Amino acid sequence: MEMVVRQVRLSDEQPLMDIGIRGGRIAAIEESLDRVGEEEIDAEGRVAMPGFIEPHLHLEKAFVHRRLPARSGTLEEAIRVTGILKAKQERSDVLERSRRVLDMAVRSGTVFVRAHPDVDPIQGLIGVETALELKDEYKDLLDLQIVAFPQEGLLKTAGVIDLMEQAIAMGADVVGGCPYNELSWDDTCKHVDKVFDLALKHDLDIDMHADFADDTDDRRFAAAEYIARKTIDTNYRGRVALGHMTSLGALTSEQAKPVIDLLREADITIVTLPATDTYLGGRKDDARPRRGLTPVRALHAAGVNVAYSSNNIRNAFTPFGKADPLQIGSLLAHLIQFGTPEHQLEVLRMGTSNAARAVGLSDQYGLAVGKPADIVIFDTFAFGDVLLDIPPRSWVLKRGRVTVITRHESRICRGCGHAHS
Repeated sequence: MEMVVRQVRLSDEQPLMDIGIRGGRIAAIEESLDRVGEEEIDAEGRVAMPGFIEPHLHLEKAFVHRRLPARSGTLEEAIRVTGILKAKQERSDVLERSRRVLDMAVRSGTVFVRAHPDVDPIQGLIGVETALELKDEYKDLLDLQIVAFPQEGLLKTAGVIDLMEQAIAMGADVVGGCPYNELSWDDTCKHVDKVFDLALKHDLDIDMHADFADDTDDRRFAAAEYIARKTIDTNYRGRVALGHMTSLGALTSEQAKPVIDLLREADITIVTLPATDTYLGGRKDDARPRRGLTPVRALHAAGVNVAYSSNNIRNAFTPFGKADPLQIGSLLAHLIQFGTPEHQLEVLRMGTSNAARAVGLSDQYGLAVGKPADIVIFDTFAFGDVLLDIPPRSWVLKRGRVTVITRHESRICRGCGHAHS
C-alpha cells in the first residue's frame, strides 16, 4: 500500500477501521489491515469522511467587500455594485483573490469546487480564463469545475450568447443561467430555453441561479416550474442544478407541493446558499422577517436532492465567509431547525454525497473500495460531533496524497502560576 490510514472512525456504531490506499484510490477498508503502507497516518480514533464538495462558489468576486461597500444590503444593490467592480477586473488581482478562496477551501477539507465565473461584456472572459489557469494549478489539491455564468442575462445584454459559446470552447464544463435577470417573463423563459439549447448542443450539464426573491409577485424570480418541465421535456433528468430557489420558500406548503413534486420528477438538485440568501432576504419585512431560504425541510422530505454551498466570500452579496462547508452547514442546520442527531448527519450528507450528486460526481465519490481517496480527517472522535464541534481538519488527502496537516493546541491557564509573555 502507498498509504495506510490507521484507526479512523467512519461511524459511531462501528469499530475503528483502517483505510489502505493504492494508486490514488481506496484499495481496502478493514478493521485491522495487515498490510504496511509506504506512508502511514495514525488517526487515533478521529472521524474520517469523504472530502467536502462546494457546488456553488464565485471565485473572481471574492474579497472585494471593502472596495465599494454595499449599504442597503439588497440583491439589486449587490448586482449594481458588483457590476461596477467587474468593469475594473485585472487578471493578477482576480488570480490572487481566487487563490485566497481556494486555499481556504483546501484547508477546510474541500476536494472539489464548482466555480461560477461571470460571462458578460463587462468583464469578458477573465473569470473563465483565470479559473482554467487555477484548474491546472490546483489539480493536486482539488478538482475545479467551471460554469459559464451569464449574470447579466442572455437576451437583455448583447453579445453574451457569443461569449458563452467562447467560454465553452475554452473549456467551461457546465452551462449556467440567470433567468431572473431579464426584462420580462417571456424573456426569462427564452433565457431558460437558450441555456438548454447550449447544454444539449454541447452535451453539458446545467446549473442556474433561479428563483431568487422574497416572494413570487414577479414571475421572473419564480421560474422553478418552467425549468422543471423543460428538464423533463428535454430528458435532462439528473443533469440540472438550481441555486438559491428562495421564492419557493414564500409559498404555502400547499402551493409549493406541486412545484416540489415536479422538481423531484425532473431529478433536479437544489443548492441552497444560506449565508447569501438569509443575508439578502427579508429586507423589506417590518415584522416577522423571512429567512429568505428555500424550503429545505420540505424538499428533503419529498425526496429532492438538496446540497448547500458557500456561494460568495466577502462581497456585496455576502460580506462574510471563509469557504468552510462546516461553517455553512452549521448555519443551515440552525436555520432549518435540523437539530436531531439524524438531522445533523443529513446536513453533513448535504455537504458531501448530496453535493457530489449535484456536480455529477456520484460514481467517483465516497469512502468505499475503488473510489478516489479524497478524505478529510477531523480532530474529533465521534461522528455525531463533527457538525457540533466544527473541528480542525487534522489531515486532508486528495487522491491519497496528504494536502493539509493541521495541528491545533489550546490551553486554559487556570491558576497555572506561570508568567506569560
